Amino acid sequence: MQEIWTKIETWLIANAPKIFEVLQPGSSDDRISELEELLSIQLPEDVKSSYRIHNGQSTYEYGLIHRREFLSLARIKEEWNCWKELLDSGTFETEDGEDIGSEAAPGICNVWWSPKWIPLTYDGAGNCDCLDLNPAVGGTVGQIVTMWHDDPERKIVAPSFRVWLQQYADSLESGQLIFPRNITASLMQVMRVDRAWSFEF
Repeated sequence: MQEIWTKIETWLIANAPKIFEVLQPGSSDDRISELEELLSIQLPEDVKSSYRIHNGQSTYEYGLIHRREFLSLARIKEEWNCWKELLDSGTFETEDGEDIGSEAAPGICNVWWSPKWIPLTYDGAGNCDCLDLNPAVGGTVGQIVTMWHDDPERKIVAPSFRVWLQQYADSLESGQLIFPRNITASLMQVMRVDRAWSFEF
């Protein structure tokens, strides 16, 4: 995991120093265990290894992962609680009390949101990438899935956190993703209407 982060750090220092500056230092094992206990989950080792290196970002203004905020452990808790409150209030239920379901790809449970979907990123508009700890038949524990607040589509974007982060590092090194040099807080407003995640300005 350190090798992957070194690639990302090296690229950010050279091309997007403002984003590098808001990466937080790693978290302690105690903090990681605290989150696991609060959410009643067991994080995969690759996720824990990553958070020991960088505990997300210190601000949402400069999104690291496809313009989305890379969530710290504290922010994971906040976003998870928001989804859990909506779930408990019946927001994702039909009049008969059944889950409204989603357009889930094979390997993903057909629900709108699951407490075992752990938010990893946030785009400022209610959408995120989630760590799926309760996949359907054919899925993999720890796969990364998309979560839209107003769209039923649910897709698997990577089979694991490690692969997901590696794909991102590779896309930076290959030039597939480009950050503007004059990144400002207005980036949040831009990304809210740009689901194609085009980084070329």
